[in-house]
Amino acid sequence: MSLFKARDWWSATLGEGEEFDQGCLCVGDVDNSGTGHDKVVVGSYMGMLRIFSPHANKSSEGGLPDAQLLEVQLQNAIIQVEVGKFVSCSELLHLAVLHPRKLSVYSVSGTAGNVEHGDQYQLKLVYEHNLKRTACNMTYGTFGGVTGHHSLCIQSMDGMLMFFEQDSYSFGRFLPGFLLPGPLVYNSRTDSFLTVSSTRQLESYKYETLSVATEAESRQDPDLPLKTGGKRLTPDWTFVLGEQALDLSVPSFSHSSSSIFVLGERNLYCLRDNGQIRFMKKLEFNPSCFLPYSSVTDGTTNLLLGNHTNMLLVYQDVALKWAAQLPFVPVAVRVANFLELKGVVVSLSSDGHLLCSYMGTDPSFFTTPKVDAREADYEQVDAEMKKLQKFIREVTRTQDILPKTDAEEDLKVTAAVSSSMDSPSQALIQDAGGLPVPSVTVQVKVKANCVMQASKLTVGVQPPLAVTQDQFVLEPMGVGSSTVVAFSAFLNGRYPPADLTGDITVSYSSPTELNPKGVPRVLQSRFSLPLALVCVPSSPTKSTKFKITVDTNQPPVNLNSIFPEFSPKSEDKDGNTLALQFLSGAKVTVQASKTSQRYRIQSDSFEDMWLVVKELVQRFDHHFSKLGVKDFKKSFSGPLPLQEYFLSVDHHFQLRVSAQQYQDLLSERAVQFRAIQRRLLTRFKDKTPAPLQNLDTLLDATYSQVMALAEAAEENRALLEEAFVRLRSATHLLVLLLSLWQGLTPDQTAILEATLLPLLQDTPQLGWEESCDAAVSHLLRSCLSRSPKDQATSLAQAGGPVLGLPRDTERLKKHITLMCDRIGKGGRLTLASEANVQVPAQIQNLAAPGGVEPIAEVAGDGEELELPQEATKFIKKKQPSKKVKKEKDKEKKEVSREPSEATVTEEAGSTEEPVKVAKKEKKESSKEKKESKKDSSKEAKDEAKKESKKESSSSKEKKESSKEKKDKEKEGKEASKETGDKKVSRKSSVKVKEKKKEPEAGEG
Repeated sequence: MSLFKARDWWSATLGEGEEFDQGCLCVGDVDNSGTGHDKVVVGSYMGMLRIFSPHANKSSEGGLPDAQLLEVQLQNAIIQVEVGKFVSCSELLHLAVLHPRKLSVYSVSGTAGNVEHGDQYQLKLVYEHNLKRTACNMTYGTFGGVTGHHSLCIQSMDGMLMFFEQDSYSFGRFLPGFLLPGPLVYNSRTDSFLTVSSTRQLESYKYETLSVATEAESRQDPDLPLKTGGKRLTPDWTFVLGEQALDLSVPSFSHSSSSIFVLGERNLYCLRDNGQIRFMKKLEFNPSCFLPYSSVTDGTTNLLLGNHTNMLLVYQDVALKWAAQLPFVPVAVRVANFLELKGVVVSLSSDGHLLCSYMGTDPSFFTTPKVDAREADYEQVDAEMKKLQKFIREVTRTQDILPKTDAEEDLKVTAAVSSSMDSPSQALIQDAGGLPVPSVTVQVKVKANCVMQASKLTVGVQPPLAVTQDQFVLEPMGVGSSTVVAFSAFLNGRYPPADLTGDITVSYSSPTELNPKGVPRVLQSRFSLPLALVCVPSSPTKSTKFKITVDTNQPPVNLNSIFPEFSPKSEDKDGNTLALQFLSGAKVTVQASKTSQRYRIQSDSFEDMWLVVKELVQRFDHHFSKLGVKDFKKSFSGPLPLQEYFLSVDHHFQLRVSAQQYQDLLSERAVQFRAIQRRLLTRFKDKTPAPLQNLDTLLDATYSQVMALAEAAEENRALLEEAFVRLRSATHLLVLLLSLWQGLTPDQTAILEATLLPLLQDTPQLGWEESCDAAVSHLLRSCLSRSPKDQATSLAQAGGPVLGLPRDTERLKKHITLMCDRIGKGGRLTLASEANVQVPAQIQNLAAPGGVEPIAEVAGDGEELELPQEATKFIKKKQPSKKVKKEKDKEKKEVSREPSEATVTEEAGSTEEPVKVAKKEKKESSKEKKESKKDSSKEAKDEAKKESKKESSSSKEKKESSKEKKDKEKEGKEASKETGDKKVSRKSSVKVKEKKKEPEAGEG
């Protein structure tokens, strides 16, 4: 049992479907029993008035009837109940009940019973007031300092305060600047009324000021002069809260503590009677109600504060003293004294839960029973252990990364594409290039094998294809039920799509015992649209720009049998030629050779051939598998149309560059436009008008430029979308030709397609060029590398820089060409080989960032030599300082002996070494020549300076080499030289020195 939990002393549930609020609860000796014990009075918005006298009753049955003194159904809703001396010439307590249009005052009396049923209580109406305005809340007190009885003040919904002295109406006043009613309370110490206005400030009005103010017959405009005599009503003081108040309270249990408490939505305020703030407490929760009560410590006040987290908190000023958990959110809380217990907390919820509780602990008399000690049966424990281990082994053996699928799917989705086109067509564009745009109907049947909730079906097709409806909300389905949805697909652009397949995604929830709302699940399915949706048969053409030849090992077949949907309209009845005209596209012709086993596809557009070649290859496979031919093979003899493919790449890249330029220009013109606006605004605000100096003309011109640039950028965006679709088509065609050329397996084709098409859509942050370049470079470094050593080096290499728009496409085209060349020379695409390569020991320590040189990407058959950084440093530091002339003579002799080797090394070095290193070596050679001409007496000093310069140059070369390793975008060709070949490295540097001799001699 939790310590911080309200102890249930007595509770009751009031009715069903009734509503209550903070004014519906009050406590007091309403029946004037004279014992000083309180009764609980509860009124509901349904008009039900109940009076309770709670007492401790341990039995759950009979507690509510014994404690309920009275229950009366009134005609109107009860807004607020209060207990006070509301009848003149009587010191007895009466009950005031506020209805929306009526105020009633009742007397509650009890008659002692002579039988076992107990006492009888009656409710008698003393007087009532019919209100002309709808009431909101009320307060009572000794208005004007009158003692012996209480007066009532009612606030209406339109801001009028109506004052009643017992059974007579006194006067009414409108509050100034009223919009919405707020809480209302009377302060007997200052004889003033406190309320919170719509301006979110606490206002205090003295009773004397209200009584002498203007009579409120109707609402008046505060700016107009007064029609009758009297003073304009103004507050005595105000205090800005900055938030709406939930409740006000002025405790009167001690005359020494003059405090006003305000409960806001996020803060608790305590003010003095003159409006000065005493303290403020910021709340970390949403409060619902509060009640100040007397404290045992002088100068402090205790507060009960309920919140929306079902907590009842006890504060002493701003210090939290106790926290108790309630079973509901309290809307009203009171403290009452009963016969058996004093200081009981009475709380009421909005749905009628009435609880009388106290805080503290209950003594627990529970003792843990003694457990009988028994000896363990080791044979039984051993058998149970073996059984569990066997079960664990079976589970470990059968488990997988993915969960096991059920034998029967929960949902089955079947898509059926109509064999004929729609009539009439559902396309948004009815005409494309003079040809009608057809549409085809797709029916999707969803069959459930389990209970489905919140099902949604989404349809996705590749642009520029579109559908009539892409989202469907399905009704809840039971086991075995099914539903069918239908939509039409059509071409919605001026160019052919890159793919005729569509995706269907069904998301649904399957409820379980532990999760009634359902476990979210997703099921995907695909469908293929017919080729006749985007093209029509036409007359063949003989002269075209692009041609592709596909070889087979079977005799030629009739094209009309392969494409039966186009055969009735085809002009060639022999079946050797088929021409297809794309809607708003080029014409593609398929020719079958009569003598050989070849098929030629030709067109004026390289990208438009993709759909026809793909359809032709798929239909060949289906046709020959239907005939039972198992050894059917198809191939492409080459060469690969890379130059035609690169035209699409360059076109797409130029549009991306144009989009970036438009964006930059738009930013510049927008900045200029805002600057001119600021200048004009400054001129217009100036008290002494100055000439505009043609700023308005400049503003109009800038606005025209911004609009023109925006239209051009939008047009460029549409062209970029079209170019990307065409680039996807060309890439698909290149992948298909590569797979036919080298006979790639489906897995290898999938790797190649994922490499060349890493994105399904271009974005300004990440485009196709940089993504494809990174993927192709990874293939060249991993499975397409020349040796296991290079592959291991690339695996140990750290990641490259952030991808961005390249300066041009030369690097990308070079990498794609190199990839095709390595695939043609026997390279195989696989992802499993990367994990099988063992990293050599000398390369494992280079796995840190910047520790590995990038691999060489030069297309060639010769072996690439490598020169590590340590060897270069060793060679440079090993040069003697006092024998420079002799070393130069030896090097010249070596160059004369092997001129061919030096030339080869020089060519390799010129393409692979950075330019900065070569320039520094030339400077070092010129310094060495100058040193050889000096006197022998100055050799020692010069040589010392020369050594320090060499060491600084070698350190610079180290920094440059580390920068080159990190910057993969700007990396040069890798230095391909062996580690220990010192002669080759010296020959290359000597060759560079010899080339530099002639200009130096001219300068001298």
